[in-house]
Amino acid sequence: MKMNRPLSPHLSIYKPQLTSTFPISHRISGAFLATLVLFFYLLCLKMALICFTYANFHQFFFFSSKLLLISVEITAFALSYHLYNGLRHLLTDLGGAGRSTGIGR
Repeated sequence: MKMNRPLSPHLSIYKPQLTSTFPISHRISGAFLATLVLFFYLLCLKMALICFTYANFHQFFFFSSKLLLISVEITAFALSYHLYNGLRHLLTDLGGAGRSTGIGR
């Protein structure tokens, strides 16, 4: 008789930890920023073929999109999170923040 048992019973009771969610979100923000840089690089290459003046380039980027402010805020958040999480990771690797220094034992 075949019973309907879960394949991994520990997954239903697993609680995500900060040590596992920070690296995942750091990679996601890094991939987002790399994709954004590649997109704007390709867009600038394409724009160089279309318009040759700075005024047209500025007008295209800053007046053609209604979602510009939201996209700038999301990008600023991803950049600041990626930067500060990278610094936190470096400090943790060097024995600084996030680890017990032995004081007060």
